[in-house]
Amino acid sequence: MLKQSILIVLALAVAVGGGAASVGMVLNSQEGIGAVSVGPWTAFPDIGTPEADPYSKARVARDGVLALGRAEGLSFIADRDSTGVSLKSECSYRIEGSLPVARFWTLYATDRGHIALKSGIRRDATLHSLEVLRQPDNSISVSVGTRPEPGNWLAVGGVGAMNLVLTFYDTPIASSTGLSGIEMPRIVRVQCNA
Repeated sequence: MLKQSILIVLALAVAVGGGAASVGMVLNSQEGIGAVSVGPWTAFPDIGTPEADPYSKARVARDGVLALGRAEGLSFIADRDSTGVSLKSECSYRIEGSLPVARFWTLYATDRGHIALKSGIRRDATLHSLEVLRQPDNSISVSVGTRPEPGNWLAVGGVGAMNLVLTFYDTPIASSTGLSGIEMPRIVRVQCNA
């Protein structure tokens, strides 16, 4: 009788623990249900709509973020560079290429807990479309790192894994048909001190 009770408790512990671990893994993943990936960038277009899948709703509830509706905009998150290597705040990167059409966009870095990284200096750790210098072909080139760079520089500080968040506001790509065939900028590692 005791042996059977121990086996039941063990089976329940494995089932509940395994279920909780798998849900946690899915919620922390940038791929999966409802995700749309373009190069290293991933977005969840339905996250602020009634059609959002249960995992997207759980991400919003867990992180306590205000999700953008479909008509408001779309956020893309990159946790890897264009070669598939995880982003680290102690490394420097270059974000280069064309951006989708949007009335306004922002770019900033976060840690894996989605908390914005501080620059460590008297400079905002964000960039937006009204202050960025563009190339002659209207593309962008942004340096990301701890050391100042000429041109567009996104200052980040600290050590450890990081995400880059690129949010487009009032953009046609936020509709379900707008995501087909869009171009997103590449993320190229320049050097790493780690």
